[in-house]
Amino acid sequence: MPRCAFLTIANQDGWKIDDHLVHEPLRQLGWDVVDLAWDGDVDWNALDVVVIRSTWDYQYAMDRFLDVLKDIDESRATLCNSLATVRWNADKSYLFDLQRRGIETVPTLHVLSPTPADIRRALVHFDAPQIVIKPTVGAGSVDTFRITKATAQEDLVSHCQTLARRSCFIQPFMDGITAEGEFSLIYIDGQLSHTILKTVRDGDFRVQSQHGGGVTFIPEPEATLVVAADRVIAALDDVPLYARVDLVRTQQESFALMELELIEPRLYFEFAEHSPKLFANAIVRYGEQNSGGD
Repeated sequence: MPRCAFLTIANQDGWKIDDHLVHEPLRQLGWDVVDLAWDGDVDWNALDVVVIRSTWDYQYAMDRFLDVLKDIDESRATLCNSLATVRWNADKSYLFDLQRRGIETVPTLHVLSPTPADIRRALVHFDAPQIVIKPTVGAGSVDTFRITKATAQEDLVSHCQTLARRSCFIQPFMDGITAEGEFSLIYIDGQLSHTILKTVRDGDFRVQSQHGGGVTFIPEPEATLVVAADRVIAALDDVPLYARVDLVRTQQESFALMELELIEPRLYFEFAEHSPKLFANAIVRYGEQNSGGD
């Protein structure tokens, strides 16, 4: 019986993880499936497919995480998404690559070890009442700060100390986030599966559930939204097993890319009844395509 592993976080307390919804569809297709902590002691050669899922602490041990994925990549198992895809997507500088390929993204400045002066200059550069600064390597809006022209100097110093010696992005705060929310379009094997809208908690600017954000299923996303997300997927060198395209509506009524999640995005299986089976079928196809006749 072929075996699939979902890589996850060792301590799942407090996390909303719904990968178990894919277990039964996989078993119905004749596969064994298990959840494994990504940093555990595992014989990867005993597996056929390894899918990165809820590894939501990897950013604190990036080098180790990539080493583990390299070990998987060099084993007989098929790693999804691929090691090359993960390496490219692990640093948010991929946004510049996508810009060069014609994708509309949120306007972005790249700063190394930001200073209060850098932040003040960014406010002028964007002519924006609010900006956001965040590390280019990170997840879950950790160490992400919203700043206004009224932000106190001591707060700027504190933020810069937190981000010292790190590569960071500075972006104008997109009003669409608080006015409407962030659209997440989930793709499985290159095809749109389902769409959700993530909204902020009152008084916050982060849409993640751990920050109090809400989630709404969008049964019929508008055509221009889907076209924008399709263009992002089409711009990739290879079709990933899974992808989440996070978009925000601009003042010009277009949709700008916030982030393209190709490593460990939450895929919101619980909001789309068809999606666990769709994902299971895609995993089986990947396994069969890469079995090498084993």
